[in-house]
Amino acid sequence: MPTPQLRCLVPQEIITRKILFIRGMKVMLDKDLAELYQVPVKVLNQAVKRNKERFPLDFMFQLTDNEAKHLRSQFVTANVSAKSRSRPYVFTDYGALQLSSVIRSTVATNVSIGIIKAFARLRELLSVNKDIRKKIEQLEQRSSLHDHKIGIIWGNIYKLLHEPKTRKKQIGFRPNAR
Repeated sequence: MPTPQLRCLVPQEIITRKILFIRGMKVMLDKDLAELYQVPVKVLNQAVKRNKERFPLDFMFQLTDNEAKHLRSQFVTANVSAKSRSRPYVFTDYGALQLSSVIRSTVATNVSIGIIKAFARLRELLSVNKDIRKKIEQLEQRSSLHDHKIGIIWGNIYKLLHEPKTRKKQIGFRPNAR
């Protein structure tokens, strides 16, 4: 009997909107992951604390007071409650995947698949954007070089147009010249 194929229950766009850039990394808040995995935040964080060895620093970390304050000031974007007493934890794509192993449920397995796809899609988009940015920078360098050369040409044309006219001495025989 074939194995049923798991699929994510949450649309990719919703997951992608919950991915933030903190400390130069793409991460998701514990609150958002708990919502996706359909468990209370407290249960998610307790499962992580019970399995601390599965979550090294490149999988998850706790926000500093300043980072948490900054997120709370942008509550519309980050969706962080100002009532929260503790600083939130954030999880990288590896940490989000590892969560599905400590929160054992069908929902967690299905959602983790969607999260990994969203992180992969975002990584792909950023890679394409880097290539495009590099090509644009090359074009800008070329155009600035061309601008410089065109400026020199226009300067020379301007000099030719505005050069004072001097009478040139005629060459050759002039019968009445003395």
